[in-house]
Amino acid sequence: MAQSVLGEELQPCSYDPLTGWFRDGCCNTDAQDFGVHTVCAVLTEEFLEFSASVGNDLAAPQPEIGFDGLKPGDRWCLCASRWAEALEAGVAPPVVLEATHARTLEWVSRRDLEAHRATIG
Repeated sequence: MAQSVLGEELQPCSYDPLTGWFRDGCCNTDAQDFGVHTVCAVLTEEFLEFSASVGNDLAAPQPEIGFDGLKPGDRWCLCASRWAEALEAGVAPPVVLEATHARTLEWVSRRDLEAHRATIG
């Protein structure tokens, strides 16, 4: 079973919108996931604007692939490298640690992730 950055069983990130490399709701990964879609983030307007500015407009609907676009408050499995870029730019979105895959720690420190822990409730 996959582990979270907390060393526990990986929890689901989002079923609505359906996220994950495998589109199973979890930030699971495998050797084919070159983007390393392992960070369960709670999207913010600032992050969505940043992502669009660097070439990945997550807010734009793409009906041809069944993608409605994302909005602030949505949970989404982000690429670990994109989250690290957003951290560097000062716009890293909050992270659901229980749903963030342990492989993320190859890209960013647990301390940085914990500093951006999403408050759920």
